[in-house]
Amino acid sequence: MMNPEQPVVEQEALKREAHQWLMRLTSGEMTAADARALTRWRQTSRAHRRAFAEANLLWDKLGPAAEESASRTAASAPAARPLGRRAFLGGAMAASAVAAGYLSMRPPLDLWPSLAELAADYRTGTGQQRQIAFEDSVSVKLNTRTSITVLSPDAGPDQADRIELISGEAAITTRPRALRSFIVAAAHGQTAATNARFNVRRDGVTVRVTCLEGDIRVQHLGQVSTLQSRQQVVYTADSLGAATSVDDPEAVTAWERGLLVFRNDPLAHVIEEVNRYRPGQIILMNRELGNRPVLATFRIDRIEEVVPRLQAVFGVQVKALPGGIVLVS
Repeated sequence: MMNPEQPVVEQEALKREAHQWLMRLTSGEMTAADARALTRWRQTSRAHRRAFAEANLLWDKLGPAAEESASRTAASAPAARPLGRRAFLGGAMAASAVAAGYLSMRPPLDLWPSLAELAADYRTGTGQQRQIAFEDSVSVKLNTRTSITVLSPDAGPDQADRIELISGEAAITTRPRALRSFIVAAAHGQTAATNARFNVRRDGVTVRVTCLEGDIRVQHLGQVSTLQSRQQVVYTADSLGAATSVDDPEAVTAWERGLLVFRNDPLAHVIEEVNRYRPGQIILMNRELGNRPVLATFRIDRIEEVVPRLQAVFGVQVKALPGGIVLVS
């Protein structure tokens, strides 16, 4: 939500401007100049970014419900018209508080951070990494587009320190400290360690935990999985998978060395992964093409070379659009 200390008049003005930008963005008439102007507007302040995120969440979540309701009305009253996007946004100004329920939802195409990410204690932007030290016994390295929040210590007997992984990926190293655990909460589960090196990645409600050294304990909805070195487990909103062996742990940690490593991964997965490290979005238009295996290593600091290399290897067609959008077919 908007900063309560910000004057109401300023808040309402930002809301109006944000809705105007969103209407422009979704009108199909957005130009390259508009995209640059929107970027400048969003970078003006944290309040500007929050206002734009709230406007997007309102339309993305409440718009479809409003259209469904309008459609039902139209069925009983033929003269009634479905609620349009512009009409909804115009009438939604007074309803922005409703967006608070959707703080953790991802904006379309991940083109900007969600409100939960903006409110995080630590956050990295596109292509950024960050090292964080928790006392001398715990270090956390954040990968690109990663957000974490520091939580209150666990109420258990060891008073474990805790963080929440809101989105993205983190590499954690813990060392013994009087048997106190370090806990990483993510989605509906949590991972505890006292002397280990492990990786936690969260994509929405799907969380992948990889133990690289030592042993860790993953808890999820009353179930527990203990992982040893070179083991991995994945959990979702309603299930905890079985522990599996990790054949190539170096591929899991490659991002820490500035690399993206793919070993016969489908092109669709490669593009999805590359999108985490570059502005905008690469969109694969050909599903069959997405099944093609890729054996490659890319440097994160030269991520702009990925699309030309895909063109050279697969002969794909590429169309560049404003805002870093690239269509691949």
